[in-house]
Parts: sequence; C-alpha cells; structure tokens
Amino acid sequence: MKVLVIGGAGYIGSHVVKELMARGHKVTVFDNLSSGLIQNLFPENDFISGSILHPEDLDSAFERGFDAFVDLAAFKAAGESMIKPEKYSVNNINGTINILNSAVAHNCLNMVFSSSAAVFGEPQYLPIDENHPKNPENYYGFTKLKIEEFMKWYEQLKGLHFAALRYFNAAGYDPEGVLYGLERNPANLLPVIMEVACGKREKLSIFGNDYPTRDGTCIRDYIHVTDLAVAHALALEYIVSKKESLTLNLGTGTGITVTEMLEAARKITGQEIKAEYSERRPGDPAQLTASSTLAKEKLGWEPKYSDINTLLDSTWKAYKRYYGK
Repeated sequence: MKVLVIGGAGYIGSHVVKELMARGHKVTVFDNLSSGLIQNLFPENDFISGSILHPEDLDSAFERGFDAFVDLAAFKAAGESMIKPEKYSVNNINGTINILNSAVAHNCLNMVFSSSAAVFGEPQYLPIDENHPKNPENYYGFTKLKIEEFMKWYEQLKGLHFAALRYFNAAGYDPEGVLYGLERNPANLLPVIMEVACGKREKLSIFGNDYPTRDGTCIRDYIHVTDLAVAHALALEYIVSKKESLTLNLGTGTGITVTEMLEAARKITGQEIKAEYSERRPGDPAQLTASSTLAKEKLGWEPKYSDINTLLDSTWKAYKRYYGK
C-alpha cells in the first residue's frame, strides 16, 4: 500500500514508518519538523514538509494518491494542555479536522489514529478496557476523545474506516539501533532518567512515594515503541482488508513503578542517577494499566519488547549513541 504518515519524523512516527517499510508498504512522511527530526527520516521515503494547520499543504500531499494514512501529529503534554488549551485546540482538533477533510476529498478513506488512554481519566477499575467510562482529566485527553468522535461521524457520513489506538506510555527505542533520534524537551520518566544518567540533568524528581502501591510510587503501563509500531501496521492492514473500524487499547496490563524503573536503570546504565522525592502532582492516579485483550483477539497483537530490561536497554543504547558515550 501507499501510506502517508503524518508526523512520521517524530519519535513514535519514525518507528511506525520503519515497521511499515519492513512490511513492504511504500511510505511518504508529512511533517513540519517542530518536534520531529531530520535524522529520523529514511532515504527510501518521500518527505513532504508541511503543516496540518495549512489545508493547502495537506491537499498537495493527499493529491499524490494514497491508500491509507496514519495520523501522529498532535501535541501531547498533558500538563501544558491545562495551561494552554487554545494551543491544543488549534493543533490537535483543528489540525485533525483539516486532515480528515483533505483525506476524504482525495478519497483516502483508511486511517490509523494515535489516540491515548488519557481519554479515560481516573480509572474506575484496572486494567482499563475499551468499555471503561471516558472522562478525561486533562485537555489533551479531551482533544483525543473529540477526535475519536469526529472519526465516527466521518465513518458514518463519508465512508472512512479508522483504527483508534489508545495507550499510556510509549517508551524504548528501536532494538536494531537504526533509530536513535532523541525527543526534544522530554517530560516522560524514561528520558528524564536517561538525561540524569548522561549528566544532562542534575536529578530525577519522583512525585510522591506514599501511594497505595507495592513501593509507594506510581505504577504506569509502558509499551515499547516498536510494539506500538507493529500495532499501527497490523491495525492498518486490518481495516483495509476487513473494511471495518477499530478502537483498541494497547497495554501490558501489569505496569512498572517509578522506583522499579529507577533501580533497573541504575543497574543497566551503571550510573548513580540521583533522585529525590517530592510532593504528589495533582491528578496523578496511583496506578494506570490497560488491557490489550481485544487487540490480541482482533490483530493477534501482543507486546514483545515491553519488559523493563528491553525498555531500558534500548533507551540507554540510543542515548549513549546520541551523546557519543
């Protein structure tokens, strides 16, 4: 298939591109490089520099003719979304509507959307499945939920087939070492730990150690980015062959605590990794894990790289290579 990957120069996007290429698809990347990196681009792919806020850029891309597209172009910092909702409204909501309009205008009716488990909000039970109530606690999650609703309407009115993939924490790097471009200004746990290990950051702040978990720190469901890339590719092939839409959660169903991640990182990196405990952050649930039972049933998907050692080892190798250590 000819596939347009919007946001394909980014962290998750570049891994999705690599997986699609490995499956024999012809990939074109559309990105404005605001967070994506030139070094994440593959010479085999066409690259279109453009913005999802400019419909004319999207039209010039989609008029090349594609069988399907993957949408990974969103701002994703939950905390920032609560301070700058207008930024997230314009980019995530307006931008996606632009994408949808251009896609259907050029008869590209197969879409994989990078959604988020943030659509659920505070968990009422664990692990979270697809039927869990949707009550996002941050504006970022709200934008993802609204986009899911838009896609359902476009399915009904325009014949769009879509796969919405919801996951919590993308982590790790390409196990083959081909991709190692680091995210700019990371805020997630693993990159922060690695920046401390590399001497780029003084210390790790652990927000709260009095949660009702096995060691008092928060539990989160980490999915290796390569596992996510495989799920994107499988979902795309499913909706094209079955001509039906999917909404799936992607997770391990177990989770890792902050302290477990820190201690394992110290062993793998051989670095001290200075850390300190601070106050809880408002709105941080004690535990977040997602069930992927339906993804296994529909796609045959199971995470293969999302164990703690592979997550950390692949990330540490990327950081060492990037910083020349």
